[in-house]
Amino acid sequence: MPNQILISGPVSWNRIVYLDHLPEPHPHMQFALENFETVGGTSAGKALHLTGLGRQVTCLTVVGDDDAAVRLHSVLEAAGINVHSDSVPGASEQHLNLMTRDGQRVSLYLSTPECAEPDAARFRDLGHGADALVMDLSEASRALLPDAATLGIPIWTDLHDYDDKSDFHEPFVRAASYLFMNADGMPDPLPFMRARVDAGATAVVCTLGAEGAVAFDAAGLHRVAAEPARVRDSNGAGDAFFAGFLHSTLAGATIEEALAAAASQAVVALESKHLHPSVADELA
Repeated sequence: MPNQILISGPVSWNRIVYLDHLPEPHPHMQFALENFETVGGTSAGKALHLTGLGRQVTCLTVVGDDDAAVRLHSVLEAAGINVHSDSVPGASEQHLNLMTRDGQRVSLYLSTPECAEPDAARFRDLGHGADALVMDLSEASRALLPDAATLGIPIWTDLHDYDDKSDFHEPFVRAASYLFMNADGMPDPLPFMRARVDAGATAVVCTLGAEGAVAFDAAGLHRVAAEPARVRDSNGAGDAFFAGFLHSTLAGATIEEALAAAASQAVVALESKHLHPSVADELA
């Protein structure tokens, strides 16, 4: 049986709108080049790519009691993901992403579900025997970090554009064995990466967009170049990179091999209209 991975974090229903340029800050009119609806959210992206790689994945998330929740369950479950959701009154998380063809993006949060008290016992049951826990940034995941630590399973977290200052991120930073981030929040992320490994993290990975990525572990600094891609949509490329690295690491890869696999997996997202090609079949 494939290794089990438990992911805790957000999923969303998104409308993607492509423009020839992002709106200027003054009243005006623009015509969209393209628009469509699709599944979004960092946990959905990771789950879709890990499932596509053959992993058994459980996704623990929070949704509303609206049509978006039904669509999210339908798309994710059709892809083979075991979805456990806390349903709260009101709207599910929904975004409007304004995009350009060269990858610029403004994400507008249209709605977010109310924060529900997470079911810690269910989380521990789902995580028991897993090979990895992915704790994505959310209030629910933050509340579950103490329970995650008791399971004795490596914790993976994605800090996104962390600036080394946010109090919200701190429990994730301290708890994770594997940390991922991008360089948007720090001019020089290497001192932070080195400090986390010195503090006990197994590895810290920082993606650099078109310049590839770097990773730091006990052996030092490692680099990988970005792979060429015919970019269709840049949403979810970081989550695909994360999934490729995690999948390869569980398979026994070296950090250099895992970085190479991650760069290849990012191309799968970049060349797809949706977070993962499997979504297209469900939304066709």
